[in-house]
Amino acid sequence: MQHSNAFDPKSNAPAAPAPIPLFEGSRWRWRCVGGLVIRTIFCALFCGASFCGALTATSHAQGFPANPPVIGGPPPLPPGATLVPPQSSSRAVGPVTQNAFVDSDNDSRNVAGGTHLEPPVELLRLIEDGGVPATLDELRLLQRQQQRVAGLAEACTVSVQIGPAQGCGVIITPSGFVLTAAHVAMRPGESAMLTLNDGRTVTAKTLGMNRGVDAGLMKISSGQKSRDSAGREIPWPHASLGTSDGLKSGMWCIATGHPGGYEADRGMVTRVGRILAVYPDRLVTDCALIGGDSGGPLFDLSGKLIGVHSRIGNDVADNLHVPVDHYNESWDRMQSGDAWGFLPGFRPVLGIRGNSEGGIANVVKVGPGSPAEAGGIRPGDQVVSFGKVDISDFESLKAAVSDTMPGERVKIWLRREGRPVKVTVEIGRGD
Repeated sequence: MQHSNAFDPKSNAPAAPAPIPLFEGSRWRWRCVGGLVIRTIFCALFCGASFCGALTATSHAQGFPANPPVIGGPPPLPPGATLVPPQSSSRAVGPVTQNAFVDSDNDSRNVAGGTHLEPPVELLRLIEDGGVPATLDELRLLQRQQQRVAGLAEACTVSVQIGPAQGCGVIITPSGFVLTAAHVAMRPGESAMLTLNDGRTVTAKTLGMNRGVDAGLMKISSGQKSRDSAGREIPWPHASLGTSDGLKSGMWCIATGHPGGYEADRGMVTRVGRILAVYPDRLVTDCALIGGDSGGPLFDLSGKLIGVHSRIGNDVADNLHVPVDHYNESWDRMQSGDAWGFLPGFRPVLGIRGNSEGGIANVVKVGPGSPAEAGGIRPGDQVVSFGKVDISDFESLKAAVSDTMPGERVKIWLRREGRPVKVTVEIGRGD
């Protein structure tokens, strides 16, 4: 008999570095102390200290107080990506230019209500090249610009709940397309509940995702917009789209999200920091990400969206974000509901070999120490269903496993010696 080698763990392969815990289930209270930004940058200027991006501010909203478990992030990408070298800046900070992918949205050309803010002329140097303020007045202008961008970002930063798991997203069009991380969206066709900054909840559906860079897409379901006094639908608040092309280390950035889940008495949490490195597949910043932030937006100082939060690396200072241009490049596939790829070191693994003899999914071998063995699957079992998916043969089982996320617990129905048996397996991860 020919056996498929799918999902057989590589026992001799080196173990991938474990992700740093994201403080799951924690409730974080963040408060903005007046002048914190000024005092911290002042120390960086006059004490020679490196500026840390853990500055936080709280915006307040009222409404839905849910605090479900948070989604943790996958492990960091291994070294080896080519660092994009700093380039001399030639970008003019002018009116926002929407990326091409929003053209598929009929009303997306109306950029009114976005997050872009024309910065003061005195800040153009800091926005284009990064660095630290040269004067106290420049420092005050920087703080004011950060506060204004954060105020606009609050309306389009949403909390995302899919089942018991919690993440974030950012609305990018008036019709309700939402960018998020692939590991937040999980798979196409999932129902999601989004909590807006005022506590109102709306429903959405997950679309496609490029798991190779952790990019995911959702769309708010129709019929949920508020209406004005004349009965006309009010467009969704949305971020102004920037580009991740031309970014370089040292540039200022602003991260927003709902760490630990949405809290009505706390509202959105803002972190101000710097871009540490730019890679083709990820941005690295010192804006500290906490469990539940995944999928939230990363803005530049002019209020343009430049990335989406993904995960943290081996150090808490390494916070990884999906460059926004990846959504542009894969827009058609994601909008159509296609899902593909996986992050290196984050391939979903069940740990069995089998075949489709008799037109069913036969389990021929169970890997020692594999998730399948830990969950109670035995050689000779026949897989009938995997989660919500009916299994017709071994190929359909392989497809169902590839559509899961490592760490996800899946209920599997088996036929064992003619009797139905249900097991629960926690999906593992491989190279």
